[in-house]
Amino acid sequence: MRLILIGYGVVAQSLTKILTVRKQEILERHGMHPRVVAIVDKGGLALNTKGLDLERVESIKKKYGTVASIPEYGRPGKPAQDIIGSLDAEVVIEATPTNLETGEPGTSHIEEALKAGKHVITVNKGPLALALPALTEMATYNGVHLRFSGTVGGGTPILDFGRNCLSFDRLLSIEGILNGSTNYMLTEMEKHGSTFEEALNEAQIKGYAEADPSLDVDGLDAAAKLTIMANWFTDKDVTLKDISVEGIRDIKPEDLKEASKRGFAIKLIGRIDKKMKVGPTELKTSDPLCIGGTLNAVKFHSEFAGDEIIIGKGAGGPETASSILRDLLNIREKM
Repeated sequence: MRLILIGYGVVAQSLTKILTVRKQEILERHGMHPRVVAIVDKGGLALNTKGLDLERVESIKKKYGTVASIPEYGRPGKPAQDIIGSLDAEVVIEATPTNLETGEPGTSHIEEALKAGKHVITVNKGPLALALPALTEMATYNGVHLRFSGTVGGGTPILDFGRNCLSFDRLLSIEGILNGSTNYMLTEMEKHGSTFEEALNEAQIKGYAEADPSLDVDGLDAAAKLTIMANWFTDKDVTLKDISVEGIRDIKPEDLKEASKRGFAIKLIGRIDKKMKVGPTELKTSDPLCIGGTLNAVKFHSEFAGDEIIIGKGAGGPETASSILRDLLNIREKM
């Protein structure tokens, strides 16, 4: 399978490393020989129709800051749009940063790939939060697959679990901790009495929160994931504007202390039942969903199976890269 990789940050670099190190294992276990024929980053692109030397590309990226600096195959300043429709490849992997305001440039990349008859795997929540129903319809119309298991839970197979394991049951509600950064902050505030600002600073120092933490602390990252889940698990056509959202900026250490006295913890919870909302919620400390640190957890409540909970890391380069491989294998099986 020939792959076009758009965006070459932590997740995409983890993917190319796995493809290099596990090349023989992927072939022997799954009969799959993925070849990355093009990689695009902010500086331009690298292209080799026979397949790029991924170790060399990684070295050039670290040394010069862009894959476009690779001799012979580099094309400085060239955008993804120059190759998405014209280059022979079966799958486009979209891994550019999330933009929840416009969804760009990810939405345009995905739309162009689908229209060109290419399968798409994305770990970019922006396009899905804003336009998943339309993108799904476009994929169906063009006879290709759109996969995005890494957008919720990173490497933890939350979307796969809910869709496959519960496919013959009826989901009554879904609730979960969908953002590891805010979960870490609330855990620190509860344990050590830290203020919101102190917990945020600690999360940023440890790399759990971005310099601009708005998407996390204002609940928008969790809302984007909830939007994806609502579309994937139900018959709702949902976009981000349909979710009621409240973040954790107003949570104080004394709020957490008071809840703790009553046997509760405050968590940022996303919930789907009759309504869809994200906001601070009290959970009993005995509730299996009440986890600490940077973990994500989702509870599926279904008619026959009852409550089932899946817990795991919600982010990370290798973890999310593993979800891309999972999606790639799924597409290959359906081709």
